[in-house]
Amino acid sequence: MSHLTYYSYPGVGEENKKNYSYSQAVRLGDRIECSGQGGWDPQTGKIDTEINAQIDQAFKNVEIALKDAGGKGWDQVYRVVSYHIPLNDEALHAMVRNMKQWMPNHQPVWTCVGVTRLGLDDMRVEVEAFAHDPK
Repeated sequence: MSHLTYYSYPGVGEENKKNYSYSQAVRLGDRIECSGQGGWDPQTGKIDTEINAQIDQAFKNVEIALKDAGGKGWDQVYRVVSYHIPLNDEALHAMVRNMKQWMPNHQPVWTCVGVTRLGLDDMRVEVEAFAHDPK
């Protein structure tokens, strides 16, 4: 698929590409799609076990992935999918707080799913984002 360009930001992005054979984002023309971003430190991979901290960091990691792929960040996001262990009021409040903080001028479509397992043992959230970046 030579018409697609894949991106893996420095640190965890490059490590995940090497160790797990996936990229953090892909550009399809004027769209950028991010793989599920967890609440890991983007340099060290350390995951804070507190859910609010994980969700806050996952939103920061989406911003990093979007910008690494040449986008402008959360302002261009039109769709969000989040996966949670557990899906409870605390997680929902943290998601809404971050959505309002990172996208104060628009409300994307959002799918929110409770799951039993995510990619790493300490992960409690993954956030996917889909952005429109006309060039």
